[in-house]
Order: sequence, then structure tokens, then C-alpha cells
Amino acid sequence: MNETTLTASELVAAYATGEFSPVEATQNALRVIEEREGELNAYCVVDPDRALEQAKAAEIRWRDGNPIGWLDGVPISIKDMFLTQGWPTVRGSKCIDPAQPWDADSPVTARVRENGLVVLGKTTTPEIGWKGVTDSPLTGITRNPHDPAKTSGGSSGGSAAAVAAGMGELSVGTDGGGSVRIPASFCGIVGLKPTHGRIPLFPASPFGPLSHAGPMARSVDDTALLLDILSLPDHRDPTALDTALGTYREAVRRDVRGLIAAYSPTLGYAEVDPEVAAVVASAVAALDEAGLRIEETDPGFADPKETFDVLWSAGAAKLLDTFPPGSEDVVDPGLRRVWEKGRAYSASDYLGALAEKAALGILMGEFHTRYDVLITPTLPITAFEAGHDVPPGSGLSEWPEWTPFTYPFNLTQQPAISVPAGRTAAGLPVGLQIVGPRHSDDLVLAVAKLLEEVRPWASR
Repeated sequence: MNETTLTASELVAAYATGEFSPVEATQNALRVIEEREGELNAYCVVDPDRALEQAKAAEIRWRDGNPIGWLDGVPISIKDMFLTQGWPTVRGSKCIDPAQPWDADSPVTARVRENGLVVLGKTTTPEIGWKGVTDSPLTGITRNPHDPAKTSGGSSGGSAAAVAAGMGELSVGTDGGGSVRIPASFCGIVGLKPTHGRIPLFPASPFGPLSHAGPMARSVDDTALLLDILSLPDHRDPTALDTALGTYREAVRRDVRGLIAAYSPTLGYAEVDPEVAAVVASAVAALDEAGLRIEETDPGFADPKETFDVLWSAGAAKLLDTFPPGSEDVVDPGLRRVWEKGRAYSASDYLGALAEKAALGILMGEFHTRYDVLITPTLPITAFEAGHDVPPGSGLSEWPEWTPFTYPFNLTQQPAISVPAGRTAAGLPVGLQIVGPRHSDDLVLAVAKLLEEVRPWASR
């Protein structure tokens, strides 16, 4: 059996029967890392000895019939934005000293360890996770497993590339403007941005009301299982939500046939590549045939990019102001421009953006009194040439200009998931986004599961 073709759920089933072991799974993941890491650059830290030690402990637990979690022994990676005890968390920056004590785990890392997952290492990120592709002055360019000449997306591009390439079944990313969903779409995996506060964060993100953590996986079931773990409480995040009633691993199988889904091909303002539009429309038609009631309509808001820019740039500037003197000359040049822009905003500008954010949330809340979920493309394009912040020759200047479907739902703090909808003629993945009302993470997962059933992608 080749573990790299299995989902995490299938892997755990094989552990239970003795057909496969956590040690074998970890060895396979490490082998793929050795084979493909030089080409893809998905990891900034890999610790084979520590991973195999965890795998051996998990193997003993399974042998004795005492696994400590639903994903005990499954290989996972963690984006280098989360604190990990014993490993530096430098967030893709040359300005953070790796030679300092690293004694704490973030809530994400703590829950992963407590549930027995095997942490292979940490994945690459653009500096402080600031953009929609993954490259940085520190770690270089992360590439797409489907075509290494293309970007993996970002900012959780290392995580998406690792999962898509078989370099571990699962990963955890961050999403402040699409950073889980963008690379999930480009790399052909599942990426969920849950309701804001569903997954506790520590330390608090400077991007505050925009920032989410999210599971990344090869299947919807795996995503639900990982969310069950990541959403467990942690006292260090006073904004975190209460633990949900029930479990996501059960809720994902909810029957959603007969519910009403709004399908918005453009949100009323986005330009979408015709081939991407056709792939998404075909997937939506399959959902309609499966019993989800589809109505084509737009939610009725204008592009909120300016509102997003204020909150995003101000948050970046607040964080970067804590960097050592002289960092302006060391950081990613694009990030430096964001830093300067954020410094120029006033408190009044920030509060005004928060008011606009709240108004958008109210509008979407009212929209969801009529429609159970909203379906859109995840992105208007497929992966473009690696090493660029925007598609070459597009005339665009900033990454949010090519991500019009993702950042609005960071402003509204709604759950949003990207699931594979199909591929272009060139073989590049296309993602479909499902957005639900706040606190409806279970519903979003269930609709995603229906798409997975009618348009299966894991076998491909």
C-alpha cells in the first residue's frame, strides 16, 4: 500500500486494522519530502527524528487499542506562523531572530500534539503571511505540485503544496484575506476558513478581525476531523467561540438536498477567466442535479477592497513596527509598501473601515435569511508563473486585485471553504467556494461533502 494516495481518514482506518502503521505512513511522507522538497520548497523546517519518535508512540497506542484521538498517528505540517515548542517561528522573515527561546506551542500546535498527530515540520509562508503567493527573502519561492513553474498560491502555499504533493496528509494554515482558500484552489485540495474565533489563536494576530486559522486536507471528511481538534478551547484566546455542539465529523454527513444555494459567478464585480467560469458552472450544475436548489444571484455589495486594504495594511504596520530598527531595508519590498501605507492611516480611517466591515456583515446576514449558502469561484484564475505577486502581463499591481472572491468573507467573518471543482485543459486545478452564515461551519462542510460525492476528486 502506498500511503501517499490515501486520505487521513483512510489512513486511520488502515491503522485500526493493522494494514498500515503510523511509522510506515511517516516514513512515506518523509520519503516524498526528500524526493520533492528541492523542487517545491514547501517546508522551512523538517525534523525526521522527532517525527519518527512521535510515530512510534502512536504505533504502540494503535497496537494496544488505545489511540488518543481520531487522527492519532497521521502526518501533519504546520504553517510557520504558529508557535511550535522547540522550533523557531520566524514567519518567513529575516528580521526575526531564530536563536531565541521557543518554549511555547500555539493553541493549534498544542491541540495537534494532544491528539497524537505526527508533526513533520513547518511550512513556508511569505513574510508575516502578507500576500496571496508564497515567496520570501528568507525561504525563496514555493511552487505548485501540479506544475512547478506555477505558484502554489499563498499565504499558506507551503501547506497546500505539501498536502497536494503527498508530503503529509494534513496541514494547518492561516487566512486573513484568503490565505487558506487561495492555495487550496491553486493546488487542488480542500481549505476551510471557519467562522472567526472557531479556532483559538495565540498570540493574537495584528490582523485582528480578519485573521483565521484553518485546516487543509485532501478530503472534506479529513477537514471536518481536523476542525474537531483545532476548535477545542484554549484560555489564551479571549475572543474564541465556545466549542460547537456535536462534532464536525458527524455533521459533515448532514443531508443538504433541498436547501437553497445562491450561485454568484462574479459577485457582481469580478472578471473571471472563461475556462475557470465553465469548470465552476459545471460543478454547480452537478450540485443542482444532486438536489441542492441553485438560484443564480449576487449578494448585492460592491467590491470592499478599500475597506480590506485599511484593515490589512494597518495590521501589517502594527506588527512591523515591532521589528528591529533597519528592518525597512530587509523586508520584502512589497511588504514595505504595505507598511508605509498602513502607517499613513489614522485611527478615524481604521474605525471607519470597521464600520464598513460591520455593515457588510449585516448585509450578508440578511442575505442568508433567503439563501442557506453562497457559491462562487474561489478565484477568477488558475495558478500563474511562480515568483510574481500578480499574474505577469495582467496589468494588476496588488494581490487582492486577483482574489476578489476571498477577502470579502474575512471582513464578514463567515465560514468559507474551497473545494476542487475540476481542472482546466492544461491540468491546473480550479476551486469552488462555499460560504455560509456565521457559525454554520457544519453546513458549509456538508455542502462541500455533497460536491465531493457528485464530483469526486480524491481518486484523481
